[in-house]
Amino acid sequence: MNPLHGDLGVHDPALIKTASAYVIVSTGNGIAIKTSPDRVTWRNAGSVYSANPAWQKTYVPQATASLWAPDISFRDGKYWLYYAVSTFGSNVSAIGLATSPTLDATGRGDWADQGMVIRSQASDNFNAIDPNAAVDRDGATWLVFGSFWSGIQLLRVDPATGKPASDAKRIGLATHSGGIEAPFLFFGEPYWYLFVSWDKCCQGAASTYNIRVGRSAKIDGPYADSRGVAMASGGGDLIDAGDARWKGPGHCAVFVDRDTAFLANHAYDANNAGASTLWIRPLYWTKDGWPSLDATAGSPSAMRAGKQSARVIDRDRRRDAAGRKSPKGRRGAAPEFAVPGTR
Repeated sequence: MNPLHGDLGVHDPALIKTASAYVIVSTGNGIAIKTSPDRVTWRNAGSVYSANPAWQKTYVPQATASLWAPDISFRDGKYWLYYAVSTFGSNVSAIGLATSPTLDATGRGDWADQGMVIRSQASDNFNAIDPNAAVDRDGATWLVFGSFWSGIQLLRVDPATGKPASDAKRIGLATHSGGIEAPFLFFGEPYWYLFVSWDKCCQGAASTYNIRVGRSAKIDGPYADSRGVAMASGGGDLIDAGDARWKGPGHCAVFVDRDTAFLANHAYDANNAGASTLWIRPLYWTKDGWPSLDATAGSPSAMRAGKQSARVIDRDRRRDAAGRKSPKGRRGAAPEFAVPGTR
């Protein structure tokens, strides 16, 4: 049974907590917004754009009003919103970026579009959709993305602009013969975890999406599953494949609230004409540090005392439990989230 209430229709959700509300951005015309006061009851809250930026038609001539798979994060005093422009089954695609200094309880921000970040063309062997930004422990900023073709890609970006660094090179992280997309990077000390979706989405109750994960000691890999199979060679531990009612769970995001990591994703409701529906569930961690949705598998997640996730707190400086500012040079770095059993 889904424990959530309200306006739950969603596709490709990404979630952030501000000082006053929980906010979801997702695929939709102009990027759809939902808000919640408690992470349980959700209400539609309009969209980011009333009219999509004109540049999108330059790179994706067949683009519609629907912008795909947004990713939202907070660092260096502002919110960073990546999103994709594409059409189904094509790799003529582009990833765009918008930034805002604010995000209020209604989900509204003062968004300024920053233009195209990276594009792919029919001649390329990758697809520039499904972006997710992450900051490593050294303060370097990265963008992971990809769908089908050659799989999941990683690119270092300039933290000031959010666009590719001058010397950036694409790094292949994961493949799957049946299709792979929707990557999300999460740091749970001492590992980076790469969540992905395998197989096919967007077919209602006939969707075969399923959520997989691997991990690495370094953000740029190599990633492997619990059997040691490299994700670059098709590896990935199963997190969720759905059940008789909830089909094709996928396109997940991980976020931290207080001392627990949660998995947000959509799944298709076979009892409601295959409607794409929001799910948010806590992650549990085995004694070997692998995430699971099974409460009997291990301990609930817990952050190291005195640290907070940059994705959770609406402020431009991280503070410890006593309210002190974070050490110089650590601003915006990956949250010190300690996976039980790995320390």
